[in-house]
Amino acid sequence: MNDKVYDFSLDIDWKLIRLISEIDRFDAGWTAIERKEGQSLKELKSIATVRSVGASNRIEGNKMSDEEVDVLLQKIDITKLTDRDSQEVVGYFEALDLISDSYESISISESHIKSLHNVLMKYSAKDEWHKGNYKVHSNAVEASFPDGTREIVFQTTEVGFATEDAIRRLVDWYNSENEVHTLIKVASFVYDFLSVHPFQDGNGRLSRLISTLLLLKNGYKWVQYVSFEHEIENRKSEYYQVLRSCQASRPTEDVTVWVLFFLNCLKNIQSQLMNKLDRSGLETQLSAREKSIFMIIQNRPNIQSGEIAEKLSIPAPTVKRILATLLRKGLIEKQGDGRSVSYIVK
Repeated sequence: MNDKVYDFSLDIDWKLIRLISEIDRFDAGWTAIERKEGQSLKELKSIATVRSVGASNRIEGNKMSDEEVDVLLQKIDITKLTDRDSQEVVGYFEALDLISDSYESISISESHIKSLHNVLMKYSAKDEWHKGNYKVHSNAVEASFPDGTREIVFQTTEVGFATEDAIRRLVDWYNSENEVHTLIKVASFVYDFLSVHPFQDGNGRLSRLISTLLLLKNGYKWVQYVSFEHEIENRKSEYYQVLRSCQASRPTEDVTVWVLFFLNCLKNIQSQLMNKLDRSGLETQLSAREKSIFMIIQNRPNIQSGEIAEKLSIPAPTVKRILATLLRKGLIEKQGDGRSVSYIVK
């Protein structure tokens, strides 16, 4: 069945309905999982934040690895943010942190979208002239590839009144639409935001921040414990291909493939989250502290006991005792010896 959503056509079939049902079924049980998992989720959120910051910036050509991002975010010194990659990373981190802490009070409005863009570009000297303001020059969407080549994905909305009107219409629609399922609304909002490309730069990164904001505001709180951005990075070619295929027939496009792609990404990260929580039957085998230490080793291979104690704020003797227990249970193994001993999951 082909239907209209905002200005788009959408083929509402059983595949789409099933995807939405699976995502919402998981979401319905999340409160109980969240209550039970406690400490493990704190570590997952920390890991997801680093992965999200790194991945979202790398999609746009940033060269920093997750390890480099982690080191930078551990000790942020704004006086030393002299290169563009570091400036982008810290800006994204602060915008994501703001969303995580204050999503309930951030409205879906032009002023708040501009404010988020301002935070995103806060440390980027090159973007000082346009941060928080709509574009003044045309800005076709380009894909960046590892070999340094770039390719135009699609043309965007014209500058001036056309862009202002497009975002105002999109925001008004989102805030007044009550019949379309939330996940379709979110996917449609993000798609049109990307198509308009309202800011001079940072639109791709901001679209992913907005995705998280919209999902959190609509009760999908599990999204902060796993990286949506990392999933997009892993499917970067498909991401651009889907956008290009829909954009080709703008302004009368069918966005079915985009909505399915967006929902598939959410479904995949749900599965990743549950795999992290359920691996090796941890729910029944381990105490909360054992589980949190196992989780950090799982996500940060070759970590040392002192680093675990520092990151989880657990006394070093307790960490060593728990590591010994995990070794006895055959869940982890040592690497190296003496002071260089580190741990990995078996």
